[in-house]
Amino acid sequence: MDAIAATRHWLERAVIGLNLCPFAKAVHVNGRIRWVESPARDEQALLEHLLEELRLLATIDSEQTETTLLIHPHVLNDFLEYNDFLDTVDAAVEALGLAGVLQVASFHPDYRFEGTDPDDIGNMTNRSPHPMLHLLREDSIARAVAAFPDAAAIYERNVETLRRLGANGWHQLISTTP
Repeated sequence: MDAIAATRHWLERAVIGLNLCPFAKAVHVNGRIRWVESPARDEQALLEHLLEELRLLATIDSEQTETTLLIHPHVLNDFLEYNDFLDTVDAAVEALGLAGVLQVASFHPDYRFEGTDPDDIGNMTNRSPHPMLHLLREDSIARAVAAFPDAAAIYERNVETLRRLGANGWHQLISTTP
C-alpha cells in the first residue's frame, strides 16, 4: 500500500472509525483534505516542501482545502530526529508570518509523548503509518473547539478508547485491509 493509501486507511479506520478526532470525518467526507506525499529524502528538501504547502494552505479557500496531510515516508523515520525537526517546523510557520493562522500537528509511526513508555497505548493517538505533518488552520480549530462542548477531554477519552481496544485490537484494526 502506498503512503497516501496507508494514511487514508489509518484515517478512516482509526482516526474516524474510533472517533479519535471528532472533527476529521466532515473534512474527509467533504473532500477538503489535501493529501501530499513528499518525495523529500533529507530534512532540507522536506523543509522546502513544507514551506510550499504552508504557503498554499494559507492562500487557498478553506471550502476547497481545509487541511493538508504532508506525508514524508523517506525522511525523519527516526522519531527523535523527527521530534527535533518540529522546532524547525515551528520556526518555518513563524518565519512565513503564519503563526496564529496555521499550525502543524505531528504524527509518526513511533510517536511517543514525553514521560511515557514506548508501548504506552496512549501514544497510538499520534501514531500514523508514516511520518506526517498535519497542517491546520487556526480558525478551523477555533470553530471546531467552539462546536465541541468538551474539547479538552478528547485526549483523555481517546486514551480510554485505546485502552479498551488494547494493543492487539489496535494492530488488528490498522492491519485490516479496506
